[in-house]
Amino acid sequence: MASPLFSLLQIKSIILKNRIVVSPMCQYSAEDGFANDWHLVHLGSRAVGGAGLIIQEATAVSPEGRISPEDLGIWNDEHIEKYKQITSFITQQNAFPGIQLAHAGRKASTSSPWQGNRKLTLEEGGWRTVAPSPERYHDDEALPPLELDAEGIKKVVGDFKQAARRAHEACYKVLEIHAAHGYLIHQFLSPLCNKRTDEYGGSFENRIRLLLEVLEAVKTEWPNDLPLFVRISGTDWAEGGWHEAESVELSKKLKESGVDVIDCSSGGVVSHQKIPVGPNYQVPIAERVKREAQICTGAVGLITEAKQAEDIISSGQADLVFFAREALRDPYIGLTFAHDLHNSQVVWPKQYERAKLDD
Repeated sequence: MASPLFSLLQIKSIILKNRIVVSPMCQYSAEDGFANDWHLVHLGSRAVGGAGLIIQEATAVSPEGRISPEDLGIWNDEHIEKYKQITSFITQQNAFPGIQLAHAGRKASTSSPWQGNRKLTLEEGGWRTVAPSPERYHDDEALPPLELDAEGIKKVVGDFKQAARRAHEACYKVLEIHAAHGYLIHQFLSPLCNKRTDEYGGSFENRIRLLLEVLEAVKTEWPNDLPLFVRISGTDWAEGGWHEAESVELSKKLKESGVDVIDCSSGGVVSHQKIPVGPNYQVPIAERVKREAQICTGAVGLITEAKQAEDIISSGQADLVFFAREALRDPYIGLTFAHDLHNSQVVWPKQYERAKLDD
């Protein structure tokens, strides 16, 4: 019997060789937004390792949209050259290169995890952050974010548009808009940090407006035959916040607007969230969105074993399984899972054939 996890999936013009996706994971290893050989080897090794889709880390659409000074960026045409090398190598491994476009909003201007993951001061090379409202993420932050005015919102939308153009020029085949984890678009979605009283705040329709405007702008630069993903936080895990029912309604609208896959994560918008972390803890979100919005979904979060992922696909809970930390622990997760599921049809790189695991 064929393995559901290793079944083909066509999304618009691309056909994924399996349902294994390497999640976008920040490497905090860039300078001025430029990728380097670390990113080439990091992303390339996961393609060698058998995943069908490799999505590059949150790539900032503007300098002020970076989480940290070491984030990748795509606000400059000069960024494209190295990205072309990365996408070319991934494609040579019979995998598809994807990119996640992002703006960190009020969660920008922080140090890397190994430097304390703290808000940087202006004197340390940090910058004033922006947000839908001047609400701090942590109460002890020295300065609140600047509230985006009409011109600021227009700039954000334009930055995503130009980033999509560059992503296409760099030969990415999947584009994901980051609207999760408490970053700028999620900040607009959640009433916990969006206190606006204009057309971008208050009602559900107003709070989703920025995301829909970004999506429409991106579509003007992104080919119609290539997939569009949106990553959402299905719930804020906090009272009075964004919740699953809103995620379903948003996903319906995104589907109508041409989005192909909803990548279902959760949390990140407020520091007082209470997340019931455990294996498969976010899978019910993907399952509900898939069922009620009738759209393809990706499941992510503490999915660490082949049988676990296989069951998610075979039971119809999601169409794709995204791997983050597990893909860091095992760059060859596709080959490993094929062995674990006794799938002998998976093609190993010819350079590694002599080491192929035999059952």
